[in-house]
This record gives sequence, C-alpha cells and structure tokens, in this order.
Amino acid sequence: MEAHLSAEPLDRRVLLAAARRWIGTPYRHQASLKGAGCDCLGLIRGLWREYLGDEPEPLPPYAPDWAEAADGPEAETLLAAAERWLVPVSLDQRQPGDVLLFRWRDGAPVKHAGILSTGAQLIHAYERVGVIECPLGTAWARRITHVFSFPGALPWQP
Repeated sequence: MEAHLSAEPLDRRVLLAAARRWIGTPYRHQASLKGAGCDCLGLIRGLWREYLGDEPEPLPPYAPDWAEAADGPEAETLLAAAERWLVPVSLDQRQPGDVLLFRWRDGAPVKHAGILSTGAQLIHAYERVGVIECPLGTAWARRITHVFSFPGALPWQP
C-alpha cells in the first residue's frame, strides 16, 4: 500500500490542536478512532490519516505484550515503521509536534509513542487512562530514544 501524502506543508500548531482534540479518547488496544478509542500508536495513525492521507502500510495485529514477547528484529517493529515513514530528528533539535519514541528500560524495544507538545508537555495514549496531555518530566524524558517529525512538518512557529 502506498501513502497518499498531502502536498501541503504541515503547520505544527494545527497538528498540536488536532492532537489535543484526541484528549479524553479512551485507551483501546490497536484502535485509532478519535473519541472512540486508541492506543499510543493509534494516536499517531489517526493524526497521519488526518493530515497525510491513507496509512502507508497495513497494521499487523499485535498483542499488548508484543515487545516483551519478540526477539531480534521483530522486537523493534515500532521503531522500524517510524524509520520507514517519519523524518528522523536529533534528540536535541526536537520541536512541538514531533513524535517521541520511548523505551521502558535500557535494552528493551521501543514500545511507546507520543507527541511533544508546548511547554515540555506530552500528548499520548496511556493504558487505563486514555489520551492525556501531561508534563514531560524527568521520568518520561530519560526514556526518549528517538524523535521523528511528520513528513512535510514546517519548523515550529510559536
């Protein structure tokens, strides 16, 4: 399946406003429907569809413990997909609207994703909580392993 990318540049303020409209969406494993349910990847997928068009590849089924159960290259499926479809950004150059990827512990696969918001905040879908915007405190910041932007994202303009 080929992505149908929008030719329009993506304003990060518009993207963040859209991400905030997902706040309150309940957590639902593998879902990606604003207001109905999503997981952390579902939030990213929903924003992709809203601003870039069709999802670039089919989503394989995955269990809640997929990262713990996988070995080798299969364990990094979230990171590999981000590398295929998003634009890498250095950790120190991240901007609001960027996608942050997290590892729960050293040596573990990347397993969580969220959107960097303004004022060092994070918009993400959290199990048993749903989509929230919370401070990107030390506990979250130390787990960031990769940063990506959506294709066509313009530089942040406050």
